[in-house]
Amino acid sequence: MRQLFSSLQEKFQGKQWKEKRIRTITDRAFDRIRADADRDYLTFEDLYIAVLYVYNDINKFLPGRHNDPPSKEKLKAMMEEYDVNLDGLLDREEFARFIQKLTADVVKSVGQNLLIALVVAPTVALLTKRATEGVPGVGKVVQRIPNSVYASIVALGVVLVQKSSEGHE
Repeated sequence: MRQLFSSLQEKFQGKQWKEKRIRTITDRAFDRIRADADRDYLTFEDLYIAVLYVYNDINKFLPGRHNDPPSKEKLKAMMEEYDVNLDGLLDREEFARFIQKLTADVVKSVGQNLLIALVVAPTVALLTKRATEGVPGVGKVVQRIPNSVYASIVALGVVLVQKSSEGHE
Protein backbone atom coordinates (compact mmCIF):
# COMPACT_ATOMS: atom_id res chain seq x y z
CA MET A 1 0.00 0.00 0.00
CA ARG A 2 2.85 2.38 0.87
CA GLN A 3 4.48 1.75 -2.54
CA LEU A 4 1.21 2.53 -4.29
CA PHE A 5 0.86 5.71 -2.23
CA SER A 6 4.44 6.76 -3.09
CA SER A 7 3.88 6.01 -6.78
CA LEU A 8 0.67 8.03 -6.86
CA GLN A 9 2.32 10.86 -4.97
CA GLU A 10 5.17 11.09 -7.49
CA LYS A 11 2.74 11.06 -10.42
CA PHE A 12 0.38 13.68 -9.03
CA GLN A 13 2.84 15.87 -7.15
CA GLY A 14 5.85 15.56 -9.42
CA LYS A 15 9.14 14.79 -7.74
CA GLN A 16 11.04 16.94 -10.24
CA TRP A 17 8.71 19.88 -9.60
CA LYS A 18 9.39 19.73 -5.85
CA GLU A 19 13.15 19.42 -6.39
CA LYS A 20 13.16 22.38 -8.81
CA ARG A 21 11.06 24.47 -6.43
CA ILE A 22 13.38 23.74 -3.50
CA ARG A 23 16.43 24.45 -5.69
CA THR A 24 14.95 27.80 -6.74
CA ILE A 25 14.31 28.69 -3.09
CA THR A 26 17.83 27.51 -2.19
CA ASP A 27 19.51 29.53 -4.94
CA ARG A 28 17.53 32.63 -3.99
CA ALA A 29 18.62 32.33 -0.35
CA PHE A 30 22.26 31.72 -1.31
CA ASP A 31 22.29 34.70 -3.69
CA ARG A 32 20.70 36.95 -1.08
CA ILE A 33 23.39 36.10 1.49
CA ARG A 34 26.13 36.27 -1.13
CA ALA A 35 25.06 39.75 -2.20
CA ASP A 36 25.04 40.98 1.40
CA ALA A 37 28.42 39.40 2.29
CA ASP A 38 30.07 39.81 -1.14
CA ARG A 39 31.56 36.29 -1.20
CA ASP A 40 30.80 32.94 -2.87
CA TYR A 41 30.54 30.81 0.27
CA LEU A 42 28.56 30.70 3.50
CA THR A 43 29.97 30.85 7.01
CA PHE A 44 27.97 29.18 9.77
CA GLU A 45 26.19 32.44 10.63
CA ASP A 46 25.43 32.98 6.94
CA LEU A 47 24.12 29.42 6.77
CA TYR A 48 21.80 29.96 9.69
CA ILE A 49 20.32 33.10 8.10
CA ALA A 50 20.03 31.34 4.71
CA VAL A 51 18.16 28.43 6.34
CA LEU A 52 15.74 30.92 7.89
CA TYR A 53 15.18 32.42 4.41
CA VAL A 54 14.60 28.94 2.95
CA TYR A 55 12.09 27.95 5.62
CA ASN A 56 10.32 31.29 5.26
CA ASP A 57 9.93 30.68 1.50
CA ILE A 58 8.85 27.07 2.03
CA ASN A 59 6.16 28.23 4.43
CA LYS A 60 5.04 30.92 1.96
CA PHE A 61 5.11 28.99 -1.30
CA LEU A 62 4.46 25.32 -0.48
CA PRO A 63 1.08 24.28 0.89
CA GLY A 64 0.71 22.49 4.19
CA ARG A 65 1.54 23.09 7.80
CA HIS A 66 4.04 25.65 9.07
CA ASN A 67 7.54 24.19 9.25
CA ASP A 68 9.97 25.41 11.90
CA PRO A 69 13.65 25.62 10.99
CA PRO A 70 16.06 23.35 12.87
CA SER A 71 18.11 24.51 15.84
CA LYS A 72 21.56 26.03 15.48
CA GLU A 73 23.03 22.90 17.07
CA LYS A 74 21.48 20.64 14.42
CA LEU A 75 22.65 22.97 11.67
CA LYS A 76 26.20 23.02 13.07
CA ALA A 77 26.34 19.20 13.05
CA MET A 78 24.91 19.02 9.53
CA MET A 79 27.29 21.70 8.24
CA GLU A 80 30.25 19.54 9.26
CA GLU A 81 28.73 16.65 7.31
CA TYR A 82 28.13 18.67 4.11
CA ASP A 83 31.35 20.71 4.13
CA VAL A 84 33.04 18.44 1.58
CA ASN A 85 36.35 20.31 1.38
CA LEU A 86 36.49 20.77 5.20
CA ASP A 87 37.11 24.52 5.09
CA GLY A 88 34.28 25.39 7.49
CA LEU A 89 32.36 27.07 4.66
CA LEU A 90 29.66 25.96 2.23
CA ASP A 91 29.72 26.82 -1.47
CA ARG A 92 26.56 26.90 -3.61
CA GLU A 93 26.51 23.15 -4.40
CA GLU A 94 27.32 22.11 -0.83
CA PHE A 95 24.53 24.41 0.35
CA ALA A 96 22.09 22.96 -2.23
CA ARG A 97 22.80 19.39 -1.05
CA PHE A 98 22.54 20.56 2.56
CA ILE A 99 19.10 22.12 2.01
CA GLN A 100 17.89 19.15 -0.04
CA LYS A 101 18.65 16.83 2.88
CA LEU A 102 17.32 19.28 5.46
CA THR A 103 13.99 19.76 3.69
CA ALA A 104 13.39 16.19 2.48
CA ASP A 105 10.83 15.45 5.22
CA VAL A 106 9.09 18.80 4.72
CA VAL A 107 8.65 18.25 0.99
CA LYS A 108 7.45 14.67 1.53
CA SER A 109 4.75 15.76 4.00
CA VAL A 110 3.57 18.51 1.64
CA GLY A 111 3.20 15.97 -1.17
CA GLN A 112 1.34 13.49 1.01
CA ASN A 113 -1.10 16.12 2.27
CA LEU A 114 -1.80 17.28 -1.28
CA LEU A 115 -2.32 13.73 -2.48
CA ILE A 116 -4.81 13.07 0.31
CA ALA A 117 -6.69 16.30 -0.31
CA LEU A 118 -6.72 16.12 -4.11
CA VAL A 119 -7.00 12.40 -4.88
CA VAL A 120 -8.00 10.28 -1.92
CA ALA A 121 -10.65 12.57 -0.42
CA PRO A 122 -12.69 13.03 -3.64
CA THR A 123 -12.57 9.29 -4.33
CA VAL A 124 -13.78 8.50 -0.82
CA ALA A 125 -16.47 11.17 -1.21
CA LEU A 126 -17.89 9.57 -4.32
CA LEU A 127 -17.81 6.12 -2.74
CA THR A 128 -19.65 7.37 0.36
CA LYS A 129 -22.16 9.16 -1.83
CA ARG A 130 -22.96 5.90 -3.60
CA ALA A 131 -23.17 4.09 -0.24
CA THR A 132 -25.83 6.51 1.02
CA GLU A 133 -28.19 5.90 -1.91
CA GLY A 134 -30.29 3.40 0.06
CA VAL A 135 -30.39 5.34 3.34
CA PRO A 136 -33.90 6.69 3.88
CA GLY A 137 -34.08 10.49 3.90
CA VAL A 138 -30.35 11.05 3.59
CA GLY A 139 -29.86 9.19 0.33
CA LYS A 140 -32.19 11.36 -1.72
CA VAL A 141 -30.70 14.61 -0.36
CA VAL A 142 -27.11 13.46 -0.97
CA GLN A 143 -27.95 12.26 -4.49
CA ARG A 144 -29.24 15.72 -5.43
CA ILE A 145 -25.85 17.28 -4.69
CA PRO A 146 -23.65 17.31 -7.81
CA ASN A 147 -20.61 14.99 -7.55
CA SER A 148 -18.13 17.84 -7.93
CA VAL A 149 -19.73 19.84 -5.10
CA TYR A 150 -19.97 16.81 -2.82
CA ALA A 151 -16.33 15.84 -3.49
CA SER A 152 -15.23 19.42 -2.82
CA ILE A 153 -17.10 19.50 0.49
CA VAL A 154 -15.49 16.24 1.62
CA ALA A 155 -12.03 17.37 0.43
CA LEU A 156 -12.46 20.63 2.36
CA GLY A 157 -13.44 18.61 5.42
CA VAL A 158 -10.29 16.49 5.06
CA VAL A 159 -8.11 19.61 4.77
CA LEU A 160 -9.71 21.09 7.89
CA VAL A 161 -9.13 17.85 9.80
CA GLN A 162 -5.49 17.84 8.62
CA LYS A 163 -5.07 21.44 9.79
CA SER A 164 -6.61 20.78 13.19
CA SER A 165 -4.56 17.61 13.74
CA GLU A 166 -1.33 19.46 12.81
CA GLY A 167 -2.08 22.02 15.47
CA HIS A 168 -2.15 19.25 18.11
CA GLU A 169 1.27 17.77 17.22
